[in-house]
Amino acid sequence: MFTGIIEEIGEVVGLDHRGDSAVLTVSAARIVDDLSHGASIAVNGVCLTVVGWDTAAEHVAVEFDVMGETLKRSVVGGLSGGDPVNLERAVRADARLDGHVVQGHVDGTGVVVSRTPGNEWESVRFGLPPELARFVAEKGSIAVDGVSLTVSAVGPDWFEVGLIPETLRATTLGRKAPGDPVNLEVDVLAKYVARLLETTR
Repeated sequence: MFTGIIEEIGEVVGLDHRGDSAVLTVSAARIVDDLSHGASIAVNGVCLTVVGWDTAAEHVAVEFDVMGETLKRSVVGGLSGGDPVNLERAVRADARLDGHVVQGHVDGTGVVVSRTPGNEWESVRFGLPPELARFVAEKGSIAVDGVSLTVSAVGPDWFEVGLIPETLRATTLGRKAPGDPVNLEVDVLAKYVARLLETTR
């Protein structure tokens, strides 16, 4: 489980496709302090398992197995060397939950539709797949590329969020341009409520 509070921006070293799966290698500095084999790391909001790492360079090159389902449901399959990625370690049981409950299980992808600068913040609109629209509510939580955000407005096929300077600085969302794809994870509580309503009719 994650919180959607990004610890650092890493850099993709490479994505090695192997049949219907792949190995993703990411260069990181902060998240490697307590790295262990089998650890869960959210990469742009996708929960991936650490399978190896190389400490030869200043920044550690961390390797993750990526299965076909992840390549199909997320934008990980489109990553290439040099791409920046949001990184977060799994939350500790004794830590504060500063964002919201993020599982790292991407529900679908969207695109940046527009960016509207404010005085000290920026409003960003994202395209929303129809199958996810019912799970997104104004003032509700959503994870975009693993970043915990509050929905400020919602339409039939879009939602908006306000990005404060810290989010623009500390995550890849400050670099996204209209047309760029993003991973989306809707609030897990909304998914469970919807499922309960479906099965009790």
